Amino acid sequence: MSDQRLLLLDTASLYFRAFFGVPDSVRAPDGTPVNAVRGLLDFISRLVEEYQPTHLACCWDDDWRPAWRVELIPSYKQHRVVEVVPGDAPDVEEVPDLLQVQVPVIRDVLAAYGIAVVGHTEMEADDVIGTLATGAGMPVDVVTGDRDLFQLVDDAAEVRILYTARGVGRHEKVDNAWVRAKYGVDAAQYADFATMRGDASDGLPGVAGVGEKTAATLLGRFGDIDTIVAAASDPSADMGPGPRGKIKAALDYLAVAPQVVAVRRDLDLGDPDLQVPSVPRDPETLAGLTERWGLGSSVERLSDVLARSV
Repeated sequence: MSDQRLLLLDTASLYFRAFFGVPDSVRAPDGTPVNAVRGLLDFISRLVEEYQPTHLACCWDDDWRPAWRVELIPSYKQHRVVEVVPGDAPDVEEVPDLLQVQVPVIRDVLAAYGIAVVGHTEMEADDVIGTLATGAGMPVDVVTGDRDLFQLVDDAAEVRILYTARGVGRHEKVDNAWVRAKYGVDAAQYADFATMRGDASDGLPGVAGVGEKTAATLLGRFGDIDTIVAAASDPSADMGPGPRGKIKAALDYLAVAPQVVAVRRDLDLGDPDLQVPSVPRDPETLAGLTERWGLGSSVERLSDVLARSV
């Protein structure tokens, strides 16, 4: 096993969790809420201390709702849009005002530490994570509350998900056995499973009348969506009339949805420096941010953890 380890953070997933999990009474000297900032720093401290990564990236949604996904499925994340922005800019996502003001502070603090923030134009953090996790050449832990990323689990490549649905302190280590026990499919089949099941939180309708059990049964029998679609049109295939009719009724959806659900793994991200910094890149700026925003113990703890991690 490599003595190196890469920790990939689904940053928005974590700062949303911090915002809703830490009281908004946690504020800077000027009264600005910093609960998401401090919560995220505390999460990073906990995770770095527990997993001792040599490499770390805060993966970013440069575009939380890419136009190319919306063109394929117009309902994709539509329910989260509060303002449609004309032109090429991303639509505005529904984010609490008290969180929105903290996101630039998070970016400033991460930059002062020298912790890599990695995004890509017209792509979601999931796609950045997929690209960095694929072919990393070292064990990879992906920290997220998003089930979509289960498709990246790869025991042979030592890629697993640290799933935070129950909290960062109670996260679950998701490998292929976990996915199979939970859903009845292998991790490599999870994207097809999610495509058929649908996901209301992402505005994905799924195949009408096909839930998790039927999706798992079909994938267990046929392997993947392409083979399932082919079987639905083959009278001799081992598919009952009920599922056959539902698949055939959803052919238009199934022709495009797999491209929306699949996490990209081929982005050109340049060559970001993912080494875990043992000391802040810009200690003077970090000290100023700490004082201005009242980040005291959260910064002290993370600085101490980083210094001990290398």
